Amino acid sequence: MRLSPESTDVVEQTAGVVAEHAEAISTLFYADMFEAHPELFNVFNRANQAIGEQPKALAASVVAFAVHLIDPDAPDFTPVMRRIAHKHVSLGIQASEYLVVGRYLLAAVKKVLGDAITAEVASAWDEVYWLFATALIAEEGKLYAEGGTDPDHPWGRYRVVERFEESGEVFSLLLAPVDGQVPAHRTGQYVAIAVDLPDGLRQPRQYTISSGPRGDSLRVTIKRVRGVDGMPDGQVSGWLYENAQPGTILDVSQPAGDVVLDETDVPLVLVSAGIGITPVAAIMEDLSRRQPERTVRLFHADKSHAHHALYDGLRRQVLAMPDARAQNWYEKDAEIAPTLHPAKSGFMNLSDVELPEEAQVFMCGPLPFMQSARRSLIDQGVPSENIHYEVFGPDLWAQQPA
Repeated sequence: MRLSPESTDVVEQTAGVVAEHAEAISTLFYADMFEAHPELFNVFNRANQAIGEQPKALAASVVAFAVHLIDPDAPDFTPVMRRIAHKHVSLGIQASEYLVVGRYLLAAVKKVLGDAITAEVASAWDEVYWLFATALIAEEGKLYAEGGTDPDHPWGRYRVVERFEESGEVFSLLLAPVDGQVPAHRTGQYVAIAVDLPDGLRQPRQYTISSGPRGDSLRVTIKRVRGVDGMPDGQVSGWLYENAQPGTILDVSQPAGDVVLDETDVPLVLVSAGIGITPVAAIMEDLSRRQPERTVRLFHADKSHAHHALYDGLRRQVLAMPDARAQNWYEKDAEIAPTLHPAKSGFMNLSDVELPEEAQVFMCGPLPFMQSARRSLIDQGVPSENIHYEVFGPDLWAQQPA
């Protein structure tokens, strides 16, 4: 995947200017595209648009891809590309939609940069976009084929079989396909659930599969999102909280996600906060069945024991595995929490925890939390390439302070 020599020269000369204005470009792009194609709101997360996270993520991705094309020493873009493709497949993105995106994205570049965009510059960045798009289309096509999904009909019908109240506003739904079996998936993956909201808009949201592979059903664990600092409550999580009961039929995507449990026996360190416990629960359920002898260390942070979702199942699994240990941190009431190991008060601190040698680390939680945990782990000697993460929503990891 290479730019033409002519385009390479132009992109090298203009990449800095485009990067400087990338967020303004992507913000204008989304506004113009949605005005002309409001039906695309059924694919894109309206909340992420409202708070500006989606434009930031798009800007960072396009700029990183362009740098990857012109700088042989730039970080490999393949993992980022693969992650984006998995997200798109879970949302049912189709190849034809890249035509619409390309038209409005390049138009936004011209609007923001004005006279700086000559025909030569426009042609070079058009080439960048279509290299980006065709790579994604190919990867997404492969993922759809592997999942046995028709891209024209990406949503499967699932029935809520059981509902479990986990804690406060966290609940789990056991879902079974109306027809057939759950597509094969790997532990750590997620699905999207799309619902028709009262205002007539259809919205998808992604939720980790919080159970290990079962074949006939899957479990998702959902936190009802409450708005803070003037932000509205979560629309989809609120709808599911109020309406998803046994018998409810939901539209569910094929499983997706590239951060998954490996098949080795190397030690694992699982780091989570809040609802980030969901992939940890799936990993532990799987390990307790298939690899109960594996060395595992669980580190979890939460508001309190009452907020700690899926605790009982995790406790049983840790007790059943001879070399599994868990440590929790609670912001309040840590001293009275009936946890497996005495909980610590306050925020998670990994600076003095004992870590298995050559461990692989899996993290899930808010981005600032994961950044802090990553710094602590690297200070402890964990190689950065051994630290893997899953993020809910647009992936802004690269835009957070290192």
